[in-house]
Amino acid sequence: MDMKRDYYEDVQLFSSGVVVCWFLLLMAFLAVFPFLFKNYYVYVANYIAINVIVVMGLNILVGYTGQISLGHAGFFAIGAYGTITLMTLAHLPFLLALFLAGLAAAFLGFLLGLPALRLEGPYLAIATLGFGVSITQVIGKIEMFGGRQGLNAPDLTIGPWNLDTDRDFYYLVMVITVLLFIFARNLIKTKVGRAFIAIRDADIAAETMGVNLLYYKTLAFAVSAFYAGIGGGLYAFVLRFIEPELFSLFMSVMFLTMAVVGGLGSVMGPIAGACLLGWLDLELRNILSVPYLGGWLKSLSESYFSLTGVSNIQFIVFGLILVLIMVFEPHGIYGFWIRTKKYWKTWPF
Repeated sequence: MDMKRDYYEDVQLFSSGVVVCWFLLLMAFLAVFPFLFKNYYVYVANYIAINVIVVMGLNILVGYTGQISLGHAGFFAIGAYGTITLMTLAHLPFLLALFLAGLAAAFLGFLLGLPALRLEGPYLAIATLGFGVSITQVIGKIEMFGGRQGLNAPDLTIGPWNLDTDRDFYYLVMVITVLLFIFARNLIKTKVGRAFIAIRDADIAAETMGVNLLYYKTLAFAVSAFYAGIGGGLYAFVLRFIEPELFSLFMSVMFLTMAVVGGLGSVMGPIAGACLLGWLDLELRNILSVPYLGGWLKSLSESYFSLTGVSNIQFIVFGLILVLIMVFEPHGIYGFWIRTKKYWKTWPF
């Protein structure tokens, strides 16, 4: 790790001019992306960016504060249903409805954070799991939310612009993603972020030093839930239709897996994990249509995996990829990047 010479160097957004150049190049690439690739890949980019938003928020909770959550699909659902409901029933504009739905998710995250004062590890995971499972059941019973039949997203307009295609929606998603990334990166460098890290490393010692555990643990849950709510609101307009079954336990596990595979305790790691696993999640659904490989996997599944069925072969491949990543790089993608960077800095010595 590079040593910082003073406090102002430690809290600055970009560590060097080289990082600024890479960031500007990335922004330029994202700006021209819809003109370089087909509409399907624009849809994939929107899907991945939403995963990035949720996983950045989850990383604040799990990676920096040390509080595990298996209920983020519930906050995701609140953001999705809240945004559509506020637009259709209250006739609010999209951005205001999205922000208020995020605040609603943050409020429930604050309430869910209260048990974190007494629960840790698997006990807290079970508590959040119960919330994630129950919230979708409650939504499915409320007619205002469409019940089990779900809701259709209304037409999306912002001022004079009608965002009726994936390409139009892409720029809105990317702007929100970049803004939330900058906020998350700055948050970790502030007093609040340092309190989060202190709680993760030793909560009793942090409390002894004056860190208010009640305030910062509930704040971490609220911020993380806000990110999930914003992601859910955007997700509703990527699919254009939502139903309670979409927000399952598998979705919560997938969000947590993205953060772990990317590398907890870093801002860039979960982004890399969300990009990789989000892309794999979409591409492996069509793995049986890949020439030669698809036929071989189909015959293999029919011969040896008759209990799971051919339709689930993508989950088997997905699981094997995750196992290989964790076995060969337990610190995730970000850990691999750090080791590579250190190697080239000291090469050839």
